[in-house]
Amino acid sequence: MPTVSLKLPPSEFQFRAKRLLDYVKRQQWSGVVLFDNFHVTYYTGFAFIPTERPICFAMNADGERVLFVPRLEVEHAQAEARVEHVESYVEYPDHPHPMKLFVEILKRLEIRDSIGADNDGYPWILGYQGESLSALTGARIVNVNPFVEHEMMLKSEAELALIRESCKWANLAHRLLQKYTRVGANETEVSMRASHEATLALIDTLGPLYRSQSMWSRGASAGYRGQIGRNAAIPHALTTNATFMPGDVLVSGAGCPMWGYNSELERTMIIGEPSAEQKKFFEHMLALQDIALDAIKPGVKCCDVDRAVRAYFDQHNLMPYWRHHSGHAIGLRYHEAPFLDVGDETIIEPGMVFTVEPGLYAPHLGGFRHSDTVVVTQDGIEMLTYYPRDLASLII
Repeated sequence: MPTVSLKLPPSEFQFRAKRLLDYVKRQQWSGVVLFDNFHVTYYTGFAFIPTERPICFAMNADGERVLFVPRLEVEHAQAEARVEHVESYVEYPDHPHPMKLFVEILKRLEIRDSIGADNDGYPWILGYQGESLSALTGARIVNVNPFVEHEMMLKSEAELALIRESCKWANLAHRLLQKYTRVGANETEVSMRASHEATLALIDTLGPLYRSQSMWSRGASAGYRGQIGRNAAIPHALTTNATFMPGDVLVSGAGCPMWGYNSELERTMIIGEPSAEQKKFFEHMLALQDIALDAIKPGVKCCDVDRAVRAYFDQHNLMPYWRHHSGHAIGLRYHEAPFLDVGDETIIEPGMVFTVEPGLYAPHLGGFRHSDTVVVTQDGIEMLTYYPRDLASLII
């Protein structure tokens, strides 16, 4: 009997590897080396927690692929990675330095002279120290990031299926969050209850078909992250363990990593009957999001979407309440390029997935931001999130 799975099929990684190999050949490089953990996951299917221990992917001009990992990841990589070879080293720090061993692997693969790489050596994270790839090999290192990042921008049908599934469980988590939020309740209590119940329902429904494949989350989640009352005017606030009070403006967030792929659902809610000023800001926020949604089309520049949003801010004298761009792409990373910002001239293409989230932030009142996840189609967008957006549905 065939095995049923939600995970990406092997053909997905074969296709990605072929695209990368074709690019390497066009550039006349001897091979490519990737250090970024999301890049490694994208091309191998091996999801891991990046630490001071180098993990590196290499492919030569013949298409031979090697994943280089510390001893503690060997069995994990052998089970998950879509590569021909898994090579390992003992530990970091150790003798010899892991990158000295990696250079020997590159020599065996005949990756030399001109190498495409996403970084000139393993990045100095969590205390790691080591020589650059160029110093170790004497090769010319050429930046491969523009190609890799563009490949990640365009989602396949298999990737979109995972993002759609993510949206379903984020929707449930947010339903429970709104249900349990009440005056006198505690932010942490409500968020944990909603996330816990949604995740249990997810596991009961999908069972072994599900993996979060995330280093941050094990299932569906919803919460406020401190964006409560006047603190809602801080777009990236941190949890304060607040107690909900009458009149609070709440900015929520929900998501669910699905085999590593993310969606984003955010809503502005109000406890009790909204004041006239709260209603005014809420209506402006909805109008801003509608402008952004309407502007996203194939062939349009990302910057022009943000310009349309900022024009509304200017027209209504709202720039004092502006804090950030109108959205960003999402996928394996919670934030990906391109960005709906005046500084990003990327041409929007079918298959790109964005969160659309222009917001207003009034320190005396709170923050107002919805975020919806959309995929670009041939003639516009498809909304992937579907939680109610109107004020009446979001009054607690």
